[in-house]
Amino acid sequence: MQTLLDFWAGYGSTVVFAMVNSFFALSAYAVLSTGVLSFATVAFAAVGGFLAAQMVGKFGMPLPAAVALAGLGGGLASALVAAAFLKLESHWMALASLALVLITRVVALNAPALTGGVNGLVVPQRISFLQLLVLLAVVALVFHRLSRSWYGLAARAVREDPAVASTMGVSPYRIQFTAFLISGVVGGIGGAALAFTLQFISPETYFIGLAFTMIASTVLGGSFHWVGSLIGAAVFTALPVTMQAIVPQIEDVAKGVALLLIMIFLPRGLIDPRAWGLRRAARARQVAGGATQAEPHG
Repeated sequence: MQTLLDFWAGYGSTVVFAMVNSFFALSAYAVLSTGVLSFATVAFAAVGGFLAAQMVGKFGMPLPAAVALAGLGGGLASALVAAAFLKLESHWMALASLALVLITRVVALNAPALTGGVNGLVVPQRISFLQLLVLLAVVALVFHRLSRSWYGLAARAVREDPAVASTMGVSPYRIQFTAFLISGVVGGIGGAALAFTLQFISPETYFIGLAFTMIASTVLGGSFHWVGSLIGAAVFTALPVTMQAIVPQIEDVAKGVALLLIMIFLPRGLIDPRAWGLRRAARARQVAGGATQAEPHG
């Protein structure tokens, strides 16, 4: 028990931020799973974070209700973004979503009544570890069910080849629009979770750093399975702490080298369902080959 307490004292905040980053990674994965690279999660997180902070600070709304409202706000924002962005080609969509991140920061800086402007907002409530764990478990369960549903199959088909998916009766636009809605809700919840964890937010909270964190976590963990987002967020969050403990003099260099090695030798991320399938098929062939050799010859 004492060992566990010592671990929590030293690394508790790292665990908490890994859980918070998981929301952003899952939000990015939601659209990436349909073949769309988007940084719009940052905007959804800003909507959810500032909305939840205002509801709690000005109106005394309970934390669970504020988180739910943040998810709704992120979902509404994602519907508007999807309606505009899904008309663009993939590379233009990525650039447009990156521009949206810059626009979000400018709007947040120039709307002090809503965001506190350059002074930011103090968030009077803090989310507990148990509340955060339950919230992440619920979101993970939703992704698990979606991956095994008709939507999950359709999303994989659209990601592989939208034209082929269309011939099979799957509408790429509807699937990607749905993916944006999921991304918006999860991103809004993540923005609220970050606000209630930091207890202070400003326009800088939801900016380029967050965009890099969510994309790096998703790619690092593996963008072909939702579990990869959880693993990637944990690894990416723990990596700076680990490198600081091992090589504090060259922490940033060591972190970059570690990320490069993972990208080079595991280009599909740490969680790769295709590799699992290939290994299972190889083992099945070995077993079948062994059984054939063991049969007596008459």
